[in-house]
Amino acid sequence: MTLTLTSQLTEKQIVELHALYQKEWWTRGREVSEIRRMLEESDLLFAFVEIDTGRLAAFARVLTDYVYKALLFDVIVADDWRKTGLGGKIMDAVFRHPLLENVKHLELYCLPELVPFYQKWGFTGELGELRFMRCAAPPRREQAS
Repeated sequence: MTLTLTSQLTEKQIVELHALYQKEWWTRGREVSEIRRMLEESDLLFAFVEIDTGRLAAFARVLTDYVYKALLFDVIVADDWRKTGLGGKIMDAVFRHPLLENVKHLELYCLPELVPFYQKWGFTGELGELRFMRCAAPPRREQAS
């Protein structure tokens, strides 16, 4: 089956992305309405779709300032396309995107078992003293008077 790369998803492909998300611990529970908003607010979308059927085969997205940082999210490949090299192709598409070629740092986070995969594109966990931090919800603080 032949694939094509696109930067927009149809409504059918959004539903297919939702189905892919439901199979993964890190995206399970996402709602279609939230996914639509996420897609609208993401800076760059990468999707491989089957030419004959239009079915979504792989997806990734990037949030970026186009200068210093680009954060890669949601790299996901449909079950029947795994182990075919498609994950590598979507990573190559991200790295070849002309709007990302001058960004100083492309970043992501992943499980330890995926580190060898991402290392092929130069990702490293060796960040010196930097630490990843997360705040689940922005705290509501009273403004200083």
